[in-house]
Amino acid sequence: MVAVTDLDPAAMREQYRTTLLAEEELAATPMEQFGRWFKEAVAGGLHEPNAMVVATADADGRPSTRTVLLKSYDERGFVFFTNYASRKAAELMANPQASLLFPWHQLARQVIVTGGASRVAREETEAYFRTRPHGSQLGAWASAQSTVIASRAELTARYEELAARYPEGSEVPVPERWGGFRVAPEAVEFWQGHENRLHDRLRYVVDGRGWRVERLAP
Repeated sequence: MVAVTDLDPAAMREQYRTTLLAEEELAATPMEQFGRWFKEAVAGGLHEPNAMVVATADADGRPSTRTVLLKSYDERGFVFFTNYASRKAAELMANPQASLLFPWHQLARQVIVTGGASRVAREETEAYFRTRPHGSQLGAWASAQSTVIASRAELTARYEELAARYPEGSEVPVPERWGGFRVAPEAVEFWQGHENRLHDRLRYVVDGRGWRVERLAP
């Protein structure tokens, strides 16, 4: 087999030298623990610490992934926004289960969330849409997300048409086919890297009305 690069990914290794993550140090709920780590990711200067990989699967179980920005979180779950005609939205409609991964490599940390996904209330979508920059509001209209287009020029022309119709300072209506999803966690794993690949993996799992914590082998 002909190599396509002289770089050897198998030789790329790094020893993680971090503090241990103990059960007794965890917060009572995964959302509270996530809040602690999220603040530390922001304080650590990570680029887009709210970026998360969203994994979905279609009705036949074929998976797909993409990076999306977290826009809010509370005890109800994690919220992101998208075009409801996009691939991820179509898959969530057919199979309303999702996995979220926050890859905070600089801190040798990951947070992995699994749970059911549902649309947020229209009022919540409209409130968030109003906070978006004007250009992002127009972009939500210009892009028929996940569909095949002939060229970038087609996308640009659509955006320019919208910019002329809704100039800066005017109110852009919220697209009907655009809105939020909330992933309600059923399990949340906090992964802390350590030397010799002896990582800490502590996972909150729904247990009745509360949570139990279990340790996973790395």
